[in-house]
Amino acid sequence: MSSDFGKDKQDFHIGNGRCRYCAKDAPSVVDYKDVNTLQKFMSPQGKLFDRKRLGNCAKHQRAISRAVKRARFLALLRYSGR
Repeated sequence: MSSDFGKDKQDFHIGNGRCRYCAKDAPSVVDYKDVNTLQKFMSPQGKLFDRKRLGNCAKHQRAISRAVKRARFLALLRYSGR
């Protein structure tokens, strides 16, 4: 019996593995008013993607989470999907 447990983990990662906010030409802060950018970090059901899938560092993943929560509170984003 072969073990295929870890094979799908390699295909799960999206991007080049670098935080898009740590790059030199990246925006300096995560803006809660930039709804189009925040929606890229969310699934169609309205859940945030995890850090491993997005490739963000821990600092910017927390900032994205905070920005999404603020945008939801101000009704710029939905709390749930469709």
